[in-house]
Amino acid sequence: EITGFSRDEAFNKPLVSTFIKSNLRDNVQSIMQNALNGNETSNYELEFETKTGDTVYLLVNATTRRDTDGTVVGVVGVAQDVTETKKNENAITAVARELRQLVDTANAPIFGIDKNGLVNEWNNKTAEITGFSLDEAFNKPLVSTFIKSNLRDNVQ
Repeated sequence: EITGFSRDEAFNKPLVSTFIKSNLRDNVQSIMQNALNGNETSNYELEFETKTGDTVYLLVNATTRRDTDGTVVGVVGVAQDVTETKKNENAITAVARELRQLVDTANAPIFGIDKNGLVNEWNNKTAEITGFSLDEAFNKPLVSTFIKSNLRDNVQ
């Protein structure tokens, strides 16, 4: 259901070269080999290519499969579809990047402080107006470092 391949279409096909995105094949092959050597992998995020060429994101556990004598006979992969979660994470990251760009390039000074009054935000316009770069301002006490002494009481 997740991949679009029927059991017959997938059965006896090489997993890595058939279903795994080319940029991840070496890593996945290594994980499979590790499992065959008894070193299991938990919570590996994998980009899986569907029958239609779409990508689904799976969270995979690769476990060694053994026979009754304890001899390794293969690998069992158990996966959870985390595609929607991954898409949401990517969307949030994109929005955060856009907001960061907006703050950095705003035509108004934007600065922020943490609960201790230390600078934790300092955009390009603030740097231009004050002459202090973000690196110079970051983690410095805003009031005692950047506010004129006669105005500090009003700002505190």
